[in-house]
Amino acid sequence: MRLEGRVAVITGAAAGIGQATAHRFAREGACVVLCDRNVAAVEQEAAALRDTGLEALGYALDVTDRRGIADLVQSTMQRFGRIDVLVNNAGITADARLARMSEEQFDAVIDVNLKGVFNCTQAVAEVMTARGSGVILNASSVVGIYGNYGQTNYAASKFGVIGMTKTWARELGPKGIRVNAVCPGFVATDILSTMPEKVLDGFRSACWQGRIGLPDEIASVYAFLASDDASYINGAALEVSGGLSM
Repeated sequence: MRLEGRVAVITGAAAGIGQATAHRFAREGACVVLCDRNVAAVEQEAAALRDTGLEALGYALDVTDRRGIADLVQSTMQRFGRIDVLVNNAGITADARLARMSEEQFDAVIDVNLKGVFNCTQAVAEVMTARGSGVILNASSVVGIYGNYGQTNYAASKFGVIGMTKTWARELGPKGIRVNAVCPGFVATDILSTMPEKVLDGFRSACWQGRIGLPDEIASVYAFLASDDASYINGAALEVSGGLSM
């Protein structure tokens, strides 16, 4: 088990990629702290892991709430004495073409997807620096590399995540902390479930593997990057898209 004995905090862990990542980390031996705004769902996921003999805690968290983040870090440190891995997975969408995007739509996505990553990382990096070790993994997107029609706010947030990742890799690398980003392509989560089948067919045909990705496939990349197998990877923005950009 590659993550045995480690403590991992995962945001947006009640569903989708965050849920799959929490389950994968727990199976790899980590104690996982699942965080999400959906209190009932995150508690249910944590309980499901505990029922199988794995170690997990559910925690209500809004990544735009800096006081709440500070309380999470304090509680985790009191319980375990360490935080080894942070996965900044929480994210939202509020799509619209430039001409129709409201300021509220733009600000909401930036606050969660970009500033939320900053908020959580700033709090956790402090305790990791004190230990001289840690791994921070940030959720970007292929949209954060290539852009996408109707997603000005989302693209801006995910481009920004890559920029912060590379900056923090420089700042925190000498302190023993690795920082990397994962850039998924189209993945079968609740976000895609609301899209018409015609649009989904377009996503499938755009990918050389002819299908949409699975949350577990992204979770496996996070698990690798969190482990010592990735000990010499720092500042990377790894595209995981089934060849979408080829």
